[in-house]
Order: sequence, then C-alpha cells, then structure tokens
Amino acid sequence: MRLSIVVICWNDWKVIENCLRSIFEGTHKIDFEVIVSDNGSTDGSVDKIRAQFPAVRVVENRANLGFAKGNNAGIAEADGEYILILNPDTIIHDGSLDRWIEFAGRHPEAGAFGCRVHNPDGTYQRSARPFPTISRYLVSALGLRFLGRLKRPVLSDEYEGWKGNTEREVDWQSGCCVMLRGDLLKGLRGFDEQFFYQFEEVDLCRRVWKSGYRILFTPTVSITHLGGQSVGRFPVRFAIEVCRNGYRYFYKHYGTRGATRYRRVVLAKFRIRQAGYGLLNMVRPNDVARRRLEMYRAAVTWNDRLDPIRFVEEGFEETVDSKTVQAV
Repeated sequence: MRLSIVVICWNDWKVIENCLRSIFEGTHKIDFEVIVSDNGSTDGSVDKIRAQFPAVRVVENRANLGFAKGNNAGIAEADGEYILILNPDTIIHDGSLDRWIEFAGRHPEAGAFGCRVHNPDGTYQRSARPFPTISRYLVSALGLRFLGRLKRPVLSDEYEGWKGNTEREVDWQSGCCVMLRGDLLKGLRGFDEQFFYQFEEVDLCRRVWKSGYRILFTPTVSITHLGGQSVGRFPVRFAIEVCRNGYRYFYKHYGTRGATRYRRVVLAKFRIRQAGYGLLNMVRPNDVARRRLEMYRAAVTWNDRLDPIRFVEEGFEETVDSKTVQAV
C-alpha cells in the first residue's frame, strides 16, 4: 500500500462528503486506503460514510478525543508507505496525491511533505511556517511581520513574502494536510496526545527534524481548505484552546522560562487587538467588531489569571465565569 489517508471527523458530514469524493475521483495512479477516525459524531456521519463510501474504513472513537489522539487512532490502523493527515474540510485537487507520492519518492532525505493550500476563493492560504519562538511571536504580536521582507529578513510566525509557489524546506506544515513516511510517523508514535487542538503538528514536525529528516514543500500538489468549521462556532473556546496548547508546547521545548515568556507575548498580542477593536467598535459599531472585542477581552482575562507552570504541570486553571468566557 503506497498511501494511507487518515481523515478525522467530528460532526463533519457537510464537508467530509466532498473531501472523500475528491480523493476517490481525483487519484488515478497510486494504490491507497482511506481511514476516517470519528470522534463521536452525532450528525450521522458514520452511517452516511459507510453507505456512500464503502471502501472507507471507519474507526469509531465514540468521544471527542481531539485532533492528536483522534488522528493517532487512525494512524494505528494505517498500512501505507506514506500516511497523509487530512482535515475533513478539504478538497484534493485532481492528480495531486499521485504527484505527491512521485515527489516524495524523489526525496528520500525528507520525512514529511507540505503542499500548497488554497482558500475557497482560490487565494493562497499560509500552510507552511517557521517554528514558533518567543521572538518570532513578539514580531507578529507587534504587527511587524513586514520586517520579513527586508534584505536581511527578521522571521516572524510566517515566511513573509513567500506565497507557496516554489519548492523549499519548511519548518512545519499545517495539520490540515501533511504527509509523512509511515515508518517514521509510527516510530515517532504519532502526535503527542497532550495537545488537544493546535500545536500538535508543530510538535510533530519538530520531532521529524530532530530525527534527522527534512520537511519539503512542493507547489505541484494543491488542495482547497475551507477552514474554520468548528472555530467559527466557538471562537472564544478555540482561542483559549490555542493558548492552552501554546503553553504546553513552549514548556515542552523551552522549559518554564519559555512558558512564562509565552504568556507575556500572548497577553501583549490580545491587549493590542482588544484596544484596536475597542476603538473600532466605538467609531463604527458592528457585530463583527463586537464579537472580536468580546473574544479578545475573554482571552486577556483567562491568560491574565493563569499560572502557566501550574497549568502545564498540574492542569490547574483559575475559574473564569461563563459570561466572560463562553463555552470554554
């Protein structure tokens, strides 16, 4: 088996149907298998997938295990030489998987592979980025990403000025669509399951590099990523979940100092944006600005009360009233 495709699902029937169809209709040359790891869907996804796509293997987790643990359940069932981690809200462009396997075969020095990701309107969606550091996050928080365009660029959390149109090494590729060598991925034991949402693919790619393999990006492979299907339903909840996993990531790779400094940068970022949207809401009130302001206000409150070391080591969080942080 050349390729195993692992697609995580959590009440995603409205998007996963088109995702699966694009895989089967757009892949022509390679042998592949599709494994859907279902995180306790209640929208009929499992029955509908089995009825319309009988070739798909469904792993029923019967609970929302999160991105890392849910994908690991699918990875455990995979037999492919390569394993593709794919979000359900993606569309594979015709022939892309055939070209991706061909590209990977030409690069035995690489352990993982990235591809070009498009927004629904066809514009480029940033999917490959430098590894996060405190200094790079600070550049982004202060709105100084443009420094990445200088003759001697200052890296932020993006490859500023690069639109995914050339082949290159990248630090990490978004978990919406990242392919790895199967034996390497299983040797690394998949994703670190302490990460529930966000940073899990960053951590995995960091371990790929540490194992002696490169990560290569090719623009000849492309997908469309709808994005934000769950985030849009629970913006405050997901904003804070990103912070939770950011603390875990910086603690794991940079120790207590890293987690403490991450808190300072996150607070600076949210306070700057809170001030900006507060001013916008005063000058030109609208629902979008109001919701953004509420989100940043809640994120500031949560991070301000948090002891990052105690949170990572003991799982302790100060109680925040539900009116301030909805659906956390």
